Order: sequence, then C-alpha cells, then structure tokens
Amino acid sequence: MKIKQTAGRQHHAGPLTYVLLGLAALVSLFPLYWNLVAASHTGERVVEAPAPLLPGPHLLDNLTFAWNQVDMGEALVNTTVVAGLVAASTVLFSTLAGFAFAKLPFRGRNVLLALVVATMTIPPQLSVIPLYRIITDLGWVDQLQSVVLPSLVAAFGVFFMRQYLLEALPVELVEAARVDGAHSLRVIWHVVFPVARPAMAVLGMLVFVQAWNDFFWPFIALTPDGNPTLQVALAGLGSGNHTINQAIVLTGALISTVPLLLVFALLGKHIVGGITSGAVKS
Repeated sequence: MKIKQTAGRQHHAGPLTYVLLGLAALVSLFPLYWNLVAASHTGERVVEAPAPLLPGPHLLDNLTFAWNQVDMGEALVNTTVVAGLVAASTVLFSTLAGFAFAKLPFRGRNVLLALVVATMTIPPQLSVIPLYRIITDLGWVDQLQSVVLPSLVAAFGVFFMRQYLLEALPVELVEAARVDGAHSLRVIWHVVFPVARPAMAVLGMLVFVQAWNDFFWPFIALTPDGNPTLQVALAGLGSGNHTINQAIVLTGALISTVPLLLVFALLGKHIVGGITSGAVKS
C-alpha cells in the first residue's frame, strides 16, 4: 500500500467547497440585500405578504426623509467619535494590562486577573442605576463623555491581550531590552506594541463594531433630540400618527450599516494580514 506524500503540497478546493462557500455567502448577505430592498419601498408595501424581493423606486426618497427626520448626519459623527475613542482606549489599556498580567511578576497577579475576568459575569443592567446617578451628578446627561468614559477598558480586552502576549511575547525579549537599558515605556513602545499589533487590530475591530452597535446604555444616557448616536437616533425613526413606517426604520438601519461595510472593505485585508503574520512562528 502506497502512502501519498502530502507534506508541502498545495491542495486545491474542489467544486463542492465552492458551492458550500457560495451558499454560505448568499445566506450571510441576504439580510443586507433585503434591508436594501425594504428601504426602496413604501412602508405599506414592506409589511404586505408576500414581502418584496426586488428593489423599488423609493430608495432616494426614504434616504432623504430618514436623514432629515432625526439629523442622521450629527448621529453619524457622534457614533464615529464614540466608537473611535472607545476602540482606541480599550486597545491601549487592554494591551498595557495584558502585558502586565502576562509578563510582569507581582504579588496577587492571579487573584487580580481572576477578579477582572469575573466582572464579565456581571450583567450590565445592574450598573445602570448607579452609573446614571453618577453622570447626573456630574452634569453629563446627553453628553458624549457619558457614553465614552464607562467603556474606556473592557475585561474581555484585558483577558484577550493577556492570552495573546502570554504565547507571542518571549520573556527573553523583554529581559534583553531591559539589559540594553530600555525603561518601561520604551519596552512597551518598541517591544510589546510591535508583537501585539495583530491582536490589537482584531480587538480594535471587535470593540469598534460593538461600540458602533451599542444601544442599551446610550439610549439611557443620550436623547434623540440632543447628542444621539446612530442607534439612539434609529429609535426615533419612522414614528408619526401612531404608526411606525418600517421602510424608514430599515432605511436608517441601512445608513448605519454602510460605514461599517466601508471600514471592512478598506481595512479587512490589513486586519487579516496582521492576523496571518501573527499566527506564523519563526
């Protein structure tokens, strides 16, 4: 019996693989396609049965109405600012804390890490009342800082970066930098950040999307008529005469989705490339 030598040989996908991938892509893209279809029809046509499957002639009218009804432009700017600040701060602080938990020996490290991880089991609803009282006392109601500051760091990000640096960053590399006279900030800037860049890109992407789509706390801290984020603004779309125009609501959802699609289209290759380079060990 002969055994084929497959080591180092490049395998090509068969027809069945392409069929399955095509079906998975169609299933994944269909909700976005139907969102576009619904945004191009009237509210009465969207709720009729059977539902429309082809685009209609009212897309531009719905876009104009949704954009002007709740000042979608201001909401888009606010969401970009909030999501960008939350993503940047979470990546920075999570990388620093993850490096400390992974490579710096100090007393109580494991206990403190366990406490950080344990905070992920606490439902966010439990902190709403005390957090709202704090921002009320500070005069931050309907201000963007009331959404940004409570999300500057996340326990998941700390644990994620700790697990990555635990394997990706050799302790000998840190010790060599110390021997060469590098202080802590220089070690972090020239050693930790370059090694952690792939994980930082992934974490930043995940946090940015989560902050962009966050609704629960922004809906409590902000108002649609003040400084709304996109998700808060969407809550006020399509209402009038005791009815809700579903086509206008879906048009607003389409507007809020397009920027994320552009981010993935522009940066997706760099993020995947960073993940791939970080996965290869020399």
